[in-house]
Amino acid sequence: MFLPVNRQEMLDRGWSQCDFVYIVGDAYVDHPSFGHAIISRCLEAKGYKVGIISQPDWHDLNSFQEFGLPRLAFLVTAGNIDSMVNHYSVNKRRRDKDNYTDNGDMGKRPDRATIVYCQKLREIYGNDVPIVIGGIEASLRRFAHYDYWDDKVRKSILIDSGADILLYGMGENSIIETADALASGLDVKDITYIRGSAYKTKNIDYLYDYKMLPSYEEICSDKEKYCDSFVTQFQNTDAINADVLVEPYKGWFVVCNPPAFPLTQEEMDATYSLPYERTFHPMYHHIPAIDEVQF
Repeated sequence: MFLPVNRQEMLDRGWSQCDFVYIVGDAYVDHPSFGHAIISRCLEAKGYKVGIISQPDWHDLNSFQEFGLPRLAFLVTAGNIDSMVNHYSVNKRRRDKDNYTDNGDMGKRPDRATIVYCQKLREIYGNDVPIVIGGIEASLRRFAHYDYWDDKVRKSILIDSGADILLYGMGENSIIETADALASGLDVKDITYIRGSAYKTKNIDYLYDYKMLPSYEEICSDKEKYCDSFVTQFQNTDAINADVLVEPYKGWFVVCNPPAFPLTQEEMDATYSLPYERTFHPMYHHIPAIDEVQF
């Protein structure tokens, strides 16, 4: 059975509210080659109620309110591919086909989808509910980064999106840790300890063992500082040896915890044995991206 994609399906399950509402820039494909399927099924396996809002119309705030306010958090991802890579070739030409959308149609998600979706949620709900972002678009942009399309250094996506927590890399365990922390009543601002996560804060006095990266302002004005920052990040990608990294901004710090440990064989087997439908939702005609992985 697919997870609910609208309010009526939620009510048909006997739910009055979702624990998590998952906003995703891809069509809903319940297959473990798609990040949103893994994360949502992992949460379901732990007893959490998850509703899926796939490719909401960012021009219409009502499309983000299908399930109302979730009990614990909104989860937001641009999808399996960075939305800018999905939309543009290396020559900055608009692509003709989106393999992660029904019939390959273009135009079903905005540029920089993670940022846009989060801003829309903040416009509707303010700070009443935590927002957790993930996926490749968020993972690759967790620190300040050179943006090819803008030809400039952009801030961490945590700053631009207004999200509370960023889960990077493989999130099977980190999403459950985050969910359990929220379910226990912990304030999202106090969830600072999870491996494979990054967050923003105005105070780092409580940190005692970390590496300070050059500030956003420094790397914007000095290419050598940008290189220094990149080298430090590169040297701290191993789950065993990595340190906490801190990137300063005016008024904020982005704090990135070490990567999550790789899954054990038992954990991976359990993840891929979850009850996926292994195809796209029947509300679609055909999602081209399923062709390469279905069998």
